Amino acid sequence: MKRNALLTLLAGILFVGIGSLALSTGHGESTIPAQAWWIGFLALLPVGLAMLVWLKIRWAAMACVIYGTVGLALDLATTVQILTSDSDPFVPLTSSVVSGLLNFLLILFGGRSFLDVTQAPLPLESRPPNPPSPF
Repeated sequence: MKRNALLTLLAGILFVGIGSLALSTGHGESTIPAQAWWIGFLALLPVGLAMLVWLKIRWAAMACVIYGTVGLALDLATTVQILTSDSDPFVPLTSSVVSGLLNFLLILFGGRSFLDVTQAPLPLESRPPNPPSPF
């Protein structure tokens, strides 16, 4: 498993998610349950996935792919919303593009890691033949 790449990408997604949470909390546009959901999705899930990847659990790579796919879809929808409605789109658009790129790379490396099946090493030499039967 490409453990270091997945851990680095999950850390990047975590930092971008925390940064976007910090930017959005000052606007007062979301309620407490919505903030809790976003904290869970943007902070707790990457930490949980990173722990599973660190423990070398094989299916964690596929969970990263699923998380990255949902995150990329949300980033694309957010980018479209920012481009069509906000007056000063630079900071939110940059955050959304960086997050989208990290999610795309998470899908790419997670998929490769999940599909990369290592084979057992080949024996160094062939086995000796069986001795002849005494009968």
